[in-house]
Amino acid sequence: MTIENTIVQQIQKAVSVLYQTEIASDSIVIQETRKEFEGQVTVVTFPFTRFSKKTPEQTGTEIGEYLKENVKEVEDFNVIKGFLNLSIADSYWIDELLNTVHSNSFGQFPSNGKKVMVEYSSPNTNKPLHLGHVRNNLLGYSVAEILSANGYEVIKVNLVNDRGIHICKSMLAWQLFGNGETPESSGLKGDHLVGKYYVIFDKEYKKQIEALTYEGQTEDEAKKNAPIIKEAQEMLLKWEAGDKDVKELWSMMNGWVYSGFEVTYKMLGVDFKKYYYESDTYLLGKDTIQEGLEKGVFFKKDDGSVWIDLTEDGLDQKLVLRADGTSVYITQDLGTAQLKYDDFKMDKSIYVVGNEQDYHFKVLFLILQKLGKTWAKGLFHLSYGMVDLPSGKMKSREGTVVDADELMDDMILTARERTEELGKVEGFTEEEKIDLYNMIGLGALKFFLLKVEPKKRLLFDPNESIDFQGHTGPFIQYTHARIRSVMAKADYKNKISLNYSNVLTVLERDLIVNLAKYPDVIAASAREYSPAHIANYVFELAKLFNKFYHEESILKAEDPDVRNFRLDLSAATASTINKGMKLLGIRVPSRM
Repeated sequence: MTIENTIVQQIQKAVSVLYQTEIASDSIVIQETRKEFEGQVTVVTFPFTRFSKKTPEQTGTEIGEYLKENVKEVEDFNVIKGFLNLSIADSYWIDELLNTVHSNSFGQFPSNGKKVMVEYSSPNTNKPLHLGHVRNNLLGYSVAEILSANGYEVIKVNLVNDRGIHICKSMLAWQLFGNGETPESSGLKGDHLVGKYYVIFDKEYKKQIEALTYEGQTEDEAKKNAPIIKEAQEMLLKWEAGDKDVKELWSMMNGWVYSGFEVTYKMLGVDFKKYYYESDTYLLGKDTIQEGLEKGVFFKKDDGSVWIDLTEDGLDQKLVLRADGTSVYITQDLGTAQLKYDDFKMDKSIYVVGNEQDYHFKVLFLILQKLGKTWAKGLFHLSYGMVDLPSGKMKSREGTVVDADELMDDMILTARERTEELGKVEGFTEEEKIDLYNMIGLGALKFFLLKVEPKKRLLFDPNESIDFQGHTGPFIQYTHARIRSVMAKADYKNKISLNYSNVLTVLERDLIVNLAKYPDVIAASAREYSPAHIANYVFELAKLFNKFYHEESILKAEDPDVRNFRLDLSAATASTINKGMKLLGIRVPSRM
C-alpha cells in the first residue's frame, strides 16, 4: 500500500473520530508537498471545514495532531493556510527502499486479466520509413510496453498499406525505367529501391503535366490526362482483377520492401505479434454496411451510394460505400476493426496514427458504436503531432524525406564523435565501442521523441538530443553508467543494509521519495497513453541522483552502515532508471 493510500484511510478515521462524520476516500485530496515546505504528503483541509465548523488552519491542526498521535508513519506536521503538510517517518522510507523498491517486481503490476491491442507503424509499401514513422513506431512500442507493465496482455499489430495507386506508381516506374534493377544489383535496401522509383514516377508525372499544359490543357486536365498516371490507374485495375503479371511484380517489389522494413524495425528495436495487410482487408466492411442498412444506421441515396448522417452528433454526412459498390477507406476500416476484434477479443484497441486523421477516427468509432458494437467503447485514437527538423517540414514525394535509416546512422555517428571527444570509451574493445555508440545514438533519438507529449508537434534537433548535460537520453545513460561504476568499485552484488535505522539526510529521503513514485508514474502513463511521463520522471530521477552523488559520500562514507545503505540506494536508482528506459525502448550502458 502506498503512503498516500495509508494517509487517506487514516484521515477517514480521523474525520470519523474528531467530527463524527463518514467520508468517501475520493473526497480526500492528497498532493505532493511543495518544495518550499517541510513534509512529503499534503492534505487539502478546506473540504473538512463543513464538518469541523472551524477554520481550515484549525481543522488541519486537529487532523495533524490525530495522525501524529495514531499513525506510526506520520512523524510530524505543519499547517499552511488550508494545507496540512505531513512529514513521513524515516523508518517508512527506509522500509520502502529496502523491501519495495529493491524487489524485482517493483514497477510491474500483476495481471489485470484484460487484453489490449496496439496498432502502430502502418507504413505504405512504396517508400522507406521516415522521421514521422519513427515517432509513430517509438510511441506504439513504448505504449505497448507501458500497458504490459500495468498488467495488460498486449498484442502489437501492424496494418500495412500494401495496395493502391501509390504502390502502382513505384511498380510502373520500375517497369519503365528500372532495367531489371534489384536490391542485390543496386546495393540498396529494398524499401529504398522501391522509394527511388516512387520519386522517379513523380518527376516523370510532373514533366508530362508541364508538357500538356504547354500544349494548352488546364493543370487539372493535364493531371488527369498524363499518360503515366493513366497507366498507373490501369495497372491498379489489373491488380484488382487479379492479373498474373501485375500480381507477380507487386509481390516481388513488396517483398523487397518488407525485407528493408525488417532491418529498420530491428534497428529501432520494435516488434509485432501480427501483421494485417490492406491487400487482404480492402474488401472487408461490405457486410458491415449491409448490417447498418438493415438496422437503419445507414441510408441509400438515389444513385445507390450508402451514407450515414452524423449531423446530430456535430459532424456531417459521411459516404460509406460508393454508388458502384466499391469501398472507401471508412468501409475497409469498419471491416478491419471487426476482423481484429474477432481475432483477439480485446478489451481495448489503440490506433497510433497522426493527428491529420483525427476526424476519420472520430467518425469510425462513432459508426461502430451506432452499429451496436459493444467493443467500440474500447477503441482509442492515440493522435500525435508532426515532427519537424530545424531545416523545415518533410516532403516525401519530392525525395527530400528525412529517411529513418539515414537518421539513425547519423545519430550513431554523432554519438561516436561526442563520446570520443569526451573520452568516455577508454578500455573499450572495438565491438564494445560500436555497441555503445548505437546505444547512445538511438537512445538520444528515442528519448527526444518520447519526452514530448504525443499530441504536441515537435522540433527534433539532433545536436540538442545528444547533449550529455541536457534534458536528454545520453545524460540519463551516463548517470546509469556512473552508478554502475560506483557499484563495480564496491564489488556490490545484492542488497546489504538489512536493518538500517539511521536518520536520513535530506537528499537520501528525496531520492527514496522519488523512487517510490515510479509505479504511480507508470500507471499515469498507461492511463494517458503517454511515454512522456516516464521519460521526464527518469530524467528528474537521474538529475536528483547526480545531486546526491556530488553532495554525499558513497564509497568514502565513514560509517560502514551509511556506506552500505547508500550503495543500496544507488543500486535501486540504477535499477529504476534501467526499468523506466526499457519501457521507452532505450538501453542503458554499464560503463562509459
